[in-house]
Amino acid sequence: MDKHAKPHQTALVLQGGGALGAYQAGVYQALHEHDIEPDWVTGVSIGAINAAIIAGNAREHRLDKLRAFWERITARPAWDLAPDGDIWRKMQNVASTMMTTALGQPGFFKPNPVSAWFSLPGAASATAMYDTAPLRATLLELVDFDRINRRASRFAVGAVNVTSGNFIYFDNEAEIITPEHIMASGALPPALPMIKIGGDYFWDGGIVSNTPLQHLLDNNDDKNTLVFQVDLFSATGALPRDMEDVLGRQKDITYSSRTRLTTDVYRHLMDLKARLRDALAKVPEELLSDADRAMKLELADLPAINILHLIYQQKAYEGHSKDHEFSEASMREHWSSGYDDTTRTLRQRHWLEMSPRPGVRVHDVHRV
Repeated sequence: MDKHAKPHQTALVLQGGGALGAYQAGVYQALHEHDIEPDWVTGVSIGAINAAIIAGNAREHRLDKLRAFWERITARPAWDLAPDGDIWRKMQNVASTMMTTALGQPGFFKPNPVSAWFSLPGAASATAMYDTAPLRATLLELVDFDRINRRASRFAVGAVNVTSGNFIYFDNEAEIITPEHIMASGALPPALPMIKIGGDYFWDGGIVSNTPLQHLLDNNDDKNTLVFQVDLFSATGALPRDMEDVLGRQKDITYSSRTRLTTDVYRHLMDLKARLRDALAKVPEELLSDADRAMKLELADLPAINILHLIYQQKAYEGHSKDHEFSEASMREHWSSGYDDTTRTLRQRHWLEMSPRPGVRVHDVHRV
């Protein structure tokens, strides 16, 4: 890239999606191998965990720590017999999902001793099926929270307040980040317990918005920004043909979180700002009010934003439980898919170059 075409900052935006999150680790591996390191890392749910591992480690340790996390939480074998063919793989995935439901996942969550359905109201086990204490221990081992709080990179995760229903971002520009902030972002009810921070309780941010792209665009400080938006659920998909398809399609639509709507809105907003800036430039200075001059100054240096949109593409044998199917085989497939999609994306060198004109531009390798 020419020097003038380089972005002022690079951002990695990670959607929630449970077991599919290994796709994001593959995306980061490809970026790492191409010497592209994010200045901004933000995520929701499993994206928050991946983001914490990336932001909470020096460059040379990030991949090792990501591998350690994903290998740990998928270490339990589900089914040794795996003949070739989609039907057998689907059966293997079903067995893996059943084991997750019954036993939890090592280093992530474990069943509560007493089922929530048999717990008295107000009891610690009454509002969730699992305990995420193993995740807290894993985060403390794999994430350097001092590094996050030294602001070596900008970091934010999204969660929702259980009582008010308000969405909030925990941002290291504004507060000290702890394991609880990451756990809150991934506390998907009714499986995982709400997390107390201060005097409030929080659930998974994906309930309200499964992508933190808006937070990034609201806080980019008018910098030319190259954004890698990594989604785990696709808003577009095939027409369902059975109930398994219906459940999977419903989940995709719910958790895709209208990423393209967000980008379309910001693209339109940037176009309007640019038109207003050009219009003000044509008005004689003596006819401008103080408010007009202030706005003219504010609009003088609008940013260019390139969004490289990476979306996990579901395999034929994956069902609606794909986000809580934690087999090692699926993890490695998801990781490989993220790596391959990002490698293909980075071959489009012109997508990485910032336009001399402001505006939001979106590129998706699956739509080329």
